[in-house]
Amino acid sequence: MRKPKGSAEDQTLCPVARAENVVGDRWSVLVLRELFARNHRFEEIQAYTGATPQMIAARLKKLEADGLVTRRAYSERPLRHEYHLTEKGTAFFPVMFALRAWGETWCKSPRDGLSMNYTHLACGQPAGLGPLCQSCSEPLHWADMSAARTPKYQKERDARWEAFKARR
Repeated sequence: MRKPKGSAEDQTLCPVARAENVVGDRWSVLVLRELFARNHRFEEIQAYTGATPQMIAARLKKLEADGLVTRRAYSERPLRHEYHLTEKGTAFFPVMFALRAWGETWCKSPRDGLSMNYTHLACGQPAGLGPLCQSCSEPLHWADMSAARTPKYQKERDARWEAFKARR
C-alpha cells in the first residue's frame, strides 16, 4: 500500500524509491498487467490475479490516486466501473515489458516456452522480448503491438476464470 506522506520515499530524490512507492507490490503490478491485457472490469482483474476483492479494490484506489488508472462507469444500475490506464499508466509499459522479458529469461524453464507472443504492428513480425523489435529493430510501444497468449497460457487463464466463477 502507499506509504504515508513524509515517508522516506517522499523525502528522497531517488526515482527508484519513489517509483517503488507507487507500484512496488505484487498486486499493483498484477493489476497493471491485467489492464495492459485489456481486462478492464473488476471481476476480470480479480479472477486473473487471484487476489481478494479487498486487495483489488485497495490497489485500484491507490493506482487511481497515483494517476495511473481512471475509473469509468459502464452501468448505472447497479453502478459498476471499468478501469483504464491513463497516460501515466500507459507509460509504465516499458517497465512491464522489461519485467516480462526478465521473467521469461530467468524465472522459467526454457521448456515452458513463452507465455505471450507479441507482434510489432509496424513490421508485422514477432516483437520478441524487447525493448527493440527483434525483426526490425524499432523501439516497441504498447500501442504498436498486438498480443496473443500461447495455448498453454490461455489454458491456465481459462482455468483461473472457471475457478473464479465456481467460487462465486
